[in-house]
Amino acid sequence: MNNIEMIKDKASQVEVMTRKVFLAGVGAYGKSFENTKNRFESLTTESNTMFTDLVARGEKLETEGKSKLAEVQTKISAKADLEKRVETLRSKLGLKKTDADHKIEALKAKIDLLTAAVAKLTPKPTVKVSATK
Repeated sequence: MNNIEMIKDKASQVEVMTRKVFLAGVGAYGKSFENTKNRFESLTTESNTMFTDLVARGEKLETEGKSKLAEVQTKISAKADLEKRVETLRSKLGLKKTDADHKIEALKAKIDLLTAAVAKLTPKPTVKVSATK
């Protein structure tokens, strides 16, 4: 083998090696692309599943909240009905709150007048001063 054939052989080997390096790079890029694509699809599926789960959980909480709200509204309505019935009964019996309040205020005023009159009628205690010699 002479120098020219050796150079051609080495050039051919370099060309083959260069082509293999290039193909390895293309292969690495392809594998990376596939991994990224698979991961993206996996994340998309996971996020869709998570979103669906969160929506279901939100719907459950909404239903529970509406149920609790309906309970509270029913209790408030029942209490208001009861208070209305009690007020109607008081009115029928002549025991309106406003009448009772006026009567209490009138009685308080009379008590204050009586207390003042009694205070005027009670003798004040006298203090004896003893003379010292």
